[in-house]
Amino acid sequence: MKPIRKAVFPVAGLGTRFLPATKAIPKEMLPIVDRPLIQYAVDEAREAGIEQMIFVTGRGKSAIEDHFDIAFELEKTMAERGKSLEVLEPTRLGPGNCAYVRQQEPLGLGHAIWCARDIVGDEPFAIFLPDEFMVGSPGCMKQMVEAYNRLGGNVISVLEVPHEAVSSYGVIAPGQSEGDTTEVLGLVEKPRVEDAPSNLIISGRYILQPEVMRTLESQEKGAGGEIQLTDAMARMIGTQPFHAVTFAGKRYDCGSKAGYVQANLAIALEREDMGEEIRAFALDLLK
Repeated sequence: MKPIRKAVFPVAGLGTRFLPATKAIPKEMLPIVDRPLIQYAVDEAREAGIEQMIFVTGRGKSAIEDHFDIAFELEKTMAERGKSLEVLEPTRLGPGNCAYVRQQEPLGLGHAIWCARDIVGDEPFAIFLPDEFMVGSPGCMKQMVEAYNRLGGNVISVLEVPHEAVSSYGVIAPGQSEGDTTEVLGLVEKPRVEDAPSNLIISGRYILQPEVMRTLESQEKGAGGEIQLTDAMARMIGTQPFHAVTFAGKRYDCGSKAGYVQANLAIALEREDMGEEIRAFALDLLK
């Protein structure tokens, strides 16, 4: 069983729900307090022991590459003024720790993952959807890697939602459960409420075997006219172990405006440097 050394971050989306803010700034660079969404995802990957970050980008996404580069002028100026560079340390990814590949057409999540096939190679890998903001200790991916080390195969993260909300997500058909781990018997992308096999939704974190790339090569378009990763994973069930881990933490849907504001408020309230001030402001505002 090979270790999980690589992670794919599909970040080529246009972020139209956040216009005009995302006209010139990638949605993945929108900050939660003072760190961009993509930084939280990379930090989560590092915590799980992942070594190489693979970003599937598109036009207008150069800010992501700049963020994880060394900003020589900024660092030189800060050093001359006696300011600590510690805050910038997490943003440094060396040439051996990151790679960038373009998704030239918006053909869906499955296609974005397939674009990274040459860099992933013949080994299992993780996938992070950065606008699924996962907060917990241990992090979601670390929890998943621990499950993978016990069970092997493919592992996805899931969350329980109200049954009437399932039509917006990929949903699992569950089998036997043990602790936080559930066997996956099937997957359905955005089912009708009456057809959904459960209310356990896929929540933006995956560990997949490299065979998924070969499955994606012949994958036809699915829901929304896009190549769906969920459909490719469903074809692998029965040929390899497939499990879901219920994340022991909180999830904020930062692909929506309401979820993004909630995430900022929640993280700000937990910060030692501002939590008390933000709490007092929020209570006063609610009066």
